[in-house]
Amino acid sequence: MKLAVVLLALLFCTLLFQLGLSQKEGQQSKPVAAKRPKSKSKVEKVADKKTKSASVKPKAKATPQPPAAQTYLTQVLDKGKFQKVGKTLSVMAGVTLELRCKGSPVQWDVPPYLKEDDDGRLRTVQHERYGTLILANTTGADTGEFTCYSMYCEDTECKKEYDKAVKVYIFFPDPQELFVPSSDYYEVIQLRTNRPTVLPCQVTSPQAKVTLHREFPPVEVKVDGAEISFEVTRGFTIHRPKQHHAGSLYCVASLGNLRQSSTKYMLIYVHYPAAPPIPVIQAASDSMALGQNLQVTCTVVGEQDVLVDFTWEYPGQTIGRPLYTQDSMQTVQVDGGSRLRSQSVLLVDEVREVDQGTYTCTAQNLEGSRSVSTTVKVLSSRSTNKPKKP
Repeated sequence: MKLAVVLLALLFCTLLFQLGLSQKEGQQSKPVAAKRPKSKSKVEKVADKKTKSASVKPKAKATPQPPAAQTYLTQVLDKGKFQKVGKTLSVMAGVTLELRCKGSPVQWDVPPYLKEDDDGRLRTVQHERYGTLILANTTGADTGEFTCYSMYCEDTECKKEYDKAVKVYIFFPDPQELFVPSSDYYEVIQLRTNRPTVLPCQVTSPQAKVTLHREFPPVEVKVDGAEISFEVTRGFTIHRPKQHHAGSLYCVASLGNLRQSSTKYMLIYVHYPAAPPIPVIQAASDSMALGQNLQVTCTVVGEQDVLVDFTWEYPGQTIGRPLYTQDSMQTVQVDGGSRLRSQSVLLVDEVREVDQGTYTCTAQNLEGSRSVSTTVKVLSSRSTNKPKKP
């Protein structure tokens, strides 16, 4: 009996000890649970990062401007088939040409031959977003540059935007015609010393081989790319015309077994000055007495072989006083070089009061004109014969 009591007592003590131990462990675990909020969750960390990034001042970025609508050309090949057009295009003679140009509205420019065409082969149509050019029954004569201009409109007024123009040079190969037909047998072209000279020699096919020839003596002209060059869309260019380039020239085109000659070009050499003349005017006297003879001289010293024309404006014109002038030319030496002195002298016999006023001389050459003036006073007989003071 005592043994059972002892066992029960031990069991009870054990239970009390385990209960106390579990309570102590619970108290020690409470602070750990309280510290957990200090370690942030992934969601809280992301939220914090967003808050920090929001506090940083963002860099200002330029707002991209929408690109301006570009004008471009396409060729309509068939229903639903198009091809973008480059700088040149070849369309066989007889085939209908149809071009589309993006823009609203647009305006077309065509080769000179088509501008005079009245048989209705050419027509243009403006749609909502593009314009159309249609050319039927094409021929080699239609070869040339086609241009589409985008139009800028304000209210009812529109003007061409030349900087947005789209151009294409179109060849219309003709098996019978290598050169674009011309109604002229001879074409006169000035060889100007101050600018390049172009001999068109337009061919209908970009595949044609073109050479330049002189009629007298009959020789082929050398084309070196520097003094004379050739472009199939432009022709032959004489970059620095000289006297020896003058004469009768023509072009020869060959393609396969076909060989043809172009219109003949009569090149006339003209020495153009570098600038308009610079006249100097001088009157024999700025004060003239009634009845005296007046001379007003206008002089230009310029390049050799450059002709200068003189014209005058003078007070006597108002009453129909006739103009008398003496013109002359003379070679003079200036700064060690030869120059041409051109001179015009205006003669006024027995000046009257009506001859008082401004005399203007205008000198003109092929490059332009300039004017100079001087004033002449006519003294009355009273002012010239004043009695002397005692």
